Amino acid sequence: MIDCRYHKAPGGDGSRILLVMLPGIGIAAGEFAERGLVTSVHDRGLPVDVVATRPPLDHYLDGTIAAELHRAVVEPALRQGYARLWFLGISLGGMGALLYATVHDALVEGVVLLAPFLGTQGTVAELAEAGGLASWRAGTSTATASERQMLVWLQRFLSQPPLRPALYLGYGCDDRFAAGHRLLADRLPKARVVTANGGHDWETWATLWRRVLDAEPFAARSAELDAPTIE
Repeated sequence: MIDCRYHKAPGGDGSRILLVMLPGIGIAAGEFAERGLVTSVHDRGLPVDVVATRPPLDHYLDGTIAAELHRAVVEPALRQGYARLWFLGISLGGMGALLYATVHDALVEGVVLLAPFLGTQGTVAELAEAGGLASWRAGTSTATASERQMLVWLQRFLSQPPLRPALYLGYGCDDRFAAGHRLLADRLPKARVVTANGGHDWETWATLWRRVLDAEPFAARSAELDAPTIE
């Protein structure tokens, strides 16, 4: 079962956004509020309701993370009338957000990745040796099935970016996984990448999140985006 903590935006009604927060290993759902990430959204007066989650690690290990997120979080949100869905993933949660997008990208307006897990050291080394994400070949890779699924989707997405989802990346310059983050950053528009001094820790992630919010990711919405429906 996915632990979910809901935080409604203050203010009036109207068209609202649902932001699904996904944590890394060992992080509880309640920590998003405790560490100020929820407040950073609501203090700006944004019409963004937040659901902070903690999926069991087993959902990643058995490849069911996308299906379980859809069942436990997204389907109820769609039934409640949410037409704009965003994901924020930290560390392993970044992988979870991307894996959801690989299956349901038409439902997702945007994804924010903070220090995302993009693969094991061996997989990141493959990316670097290939000359980057665009040149990497899944067919000869030793990456796990989930890693390949995520990276193949990123290759396609970044080669011809569609209208959705919008993709933002933030990482600490001293993060132990920064080598992989830079490989992804090289393929994104500069306006969609933020960095901060710091490592793989809450202080850095909170700073990165505020800098992403400074870019007003929720403000722009193409008129061509249709409201999602349950799949």
